Amino acid sequence: MDIGTDKIPMPGRKGIKHYMIDVREPDRVFTMADFQKEATHSIQEILHKGKVPFLVGGTGLYINAIADNYDLEPVPPDPALRKELEAELVTKGAPELHKMLTELDPLSASRIHPNNHRYLIRALEINLKTGRPKSDRKGESRYEVFKIGVDWPRDELYVRINGRVDTQIDRGILNEIKTLLAEGYSRDLPSMSGLGYKEFFPYLDGEKSVAECLEDLKQNTRNYAKRQMTWFGKDDTIYWISPEEAG
Repeated sequence: MDIGTDKIPMPGRKGIKHYMIDVREPDRVFTMADFQKEATHSIQEILHKGKVPFLVGGTGLYINAIADNYDLEPVPPDPALRKELEAELVTKGAPELHKMLTELDPLSASRIHPNNHRYLIRALEINLKTGRPKSDRKGESRYEVFKIGVDWPRDELYVRINGRVDTQIDRGILNEIKTLLAEGYSRDLPSMSGLGYKEFFPYLDGEKSVAECLEDLKQNTRNYAKRQMTWFGKDDTIYWISPEEAG
């Protein structure tokens, strides 16, 4: 899943070792607890070398799991409970499930958009399985953390997003999706529900043109960027720099 995830090609890594890439096959479960465990191991390896690890990415919850040392007891997926929640999603709708999460875990509910069905169901699954909200899991940080954010003007950010999507088409995202499906990976997998994959299923089903799917992907990515800005905008520990300062 190189193109849809916008994985940095080897030449772009400029000889710098990048961790946490290609650590799972597309059909393997990879929870936040798994990420925290493996990322922590990578950080320790980097520190042992006397170097400074950079945790780079856009999913705030995963960044916080490391920076704030969340106490994440492993909560394996519960297929029966998940199926029940998915059925409720169909019958009652996302707002009703989001209301349920708000009652169980107000902090998580404030950070998860009702339309983010996968995160919504997973948060409910964890709360119902453990009996305690994820927001109770913040611990003492193991590291001295310095957070940096690049403060892109929104118009410029959206131009970059649109350009990124156009580049993915040029790089062959459609062939990547067709290859994954041909190799037996189901479109129902969590990995296939990510941005850059699910948007093109209507084209493969003959329901939309490529151009329409491209616009859907651009819009969904812009919406995701808005949610990122809302999330990180609430973090007063981030040191914001301009794109020029970022180089």
